[in-house]
Amino acid sequence: MSQPQHPHKNDSGSPVGEGIAWASRIIAIGLAMFLPGVVGGWLDARWGTRFLGPAGLVLGLVTALAWLVQLDGRKQP
Repeated sequence: MSQPQHPHKNDSGSPVGEGIAWASRIIAIGLAMFLPGVVGGWLDARWGTRFLGPAGLVLGLVTALAWLVQLDGRKQP
């Protein structure tokens, strides 16, 4: 029985392609961590509240950590 194809495996085996793939994942995780706090801060300023910015940062942190755990689970030996 054959092994299932890894969804994020670079078929060409190019180190540059693999580096670009990892760079895009890291940038996406960073944005997932940062943008909810920015949006929450903007909503705080717009609505006169004080909890949406910190709540957005916590939500972003949890989302980013879950994404990192998922990526780590997909590592091939």
